[in-house]
Amino acid sequence: MNLEKVNNNFNTIKYQNTENVLEDVCTIIDSAKEYAYKSVNIALVKRNWLIGYRIAEEELKGNNRADYGKNTINKLSKELTKIYGKGFTKTNLYNCYAFYKMFKNIFQSPTGKSKKLLSWTHYSTLIQVSDEKARDWYEKESLEQTWSVKTLQRNISSQYYYRLLKSQIKEPVVKEMKEKTKDDLLNKLKFIKNPVIAEFLGFSPEQSFTESDIEKSIITNIQKFLIELGKGYAFVARQLHIHTEKEDYYIDLVFYNYILKCFVLIDLKTSKITHQDIGQMDMYIRMFDELKRGEDDNPTIGIILCSDTDEDIAKYSMLNGSEKLFASKYNLYLPTKEELRVEIESQKAIFNMQQQEKTTNKRE
Repeated sequence: MNLEKVNNNFNTIKYQNTENVLEDVCTIIDSAKEYAYKSVNIALVKRNWLIGYRIAEEELKGNNRADYGKNTINKLSKELTKIYGKGFTKTNLYNCYAFYKMFKNIFQSPTGKSKKLLSWTHYSTLIQVSDEKARDWYEKESLEQTWSVKTLQRNISSQYYYRLLKSQIKEPVVKEMKEKTKDDLLNKLKFIKNPVIAEFLGFSPEQSFTESDIEKSIITNIQKFLIELGKGYAFVARQLHIHTEKEDYYIDLVFYNYILKCFVLIDLKTSKITHQDIGQMDMYIRMFDELKRGEDDNPTIGIILCSDTDEDIAKYSMLNGSEKLFASKYNLYLPTKEELRVEIESQKAIFNMQQQEKTTNKRE
């Protein structure tokens, strides 16, 4: 077989012969995955640009264009969600519309060739920037410096562009940025875990993407424990994906208690609980109260579980104004902190015994 002809057909996937078969096969696999990501990403970016273009065309039909466009997006969101499921919220459709408006010439450069594209998540971050010059600069730097989405968001939030403009000596500003974002380097295979890519391809985000074995074991046990508690708990979701303008979050467990008439959110942390963890749970609660809570529902309750190596604890989180209700009513139907602590300890002990048993069996 003529290898040159084969290489011409597969020039998008790297092939090499270094006399190390493992290294060469790893190169093939990694480059194929990277090629798959680029192909999916191009399709996703083009799809969303075209969606935005079509919405913009529809908007021109209305006399009151702003209201007409808003109503179009609302109707589309409902209908598309019925047909395709997740991925077509009003926010996502508006992002497509804003993307088209801000990047009308993205597929046509002055030379007549298509520009190199960032990921859709990069573009949905860039549309937060209203200043066109700043937005173009962030786009250019993201491409040239291969910034991850996290680095891009950090730099936008910290006004990196404007700080550089004002600085007479720019090197310390650049050095500080690189130091603070060194842990944000883009994993070239991370697209497999990307919920946006998963939704685009019609997949559901896998629990194993966000949970270690012991975390999965603890959460599974807590899920069974609350159902068996028999105090009105109905299971709603596990690893519920919440997407904000800046981040993707996953709530480990969501229940609805039909006696209390409220949602109960549970999140597991594998380190000591911080103020940021409590703030994040409060954000979840606010989102549920705004988006999910019915007129007759009581305020949402959040439970943060900490499975630290030294101490296992549980902390209830509630927004201001709910404390009285919690003391008088919620305490009757929620498990106590001690009950939850014992369940975590119990599951960790069982998990460790199972691991030891597996190790022993392998030795034998």
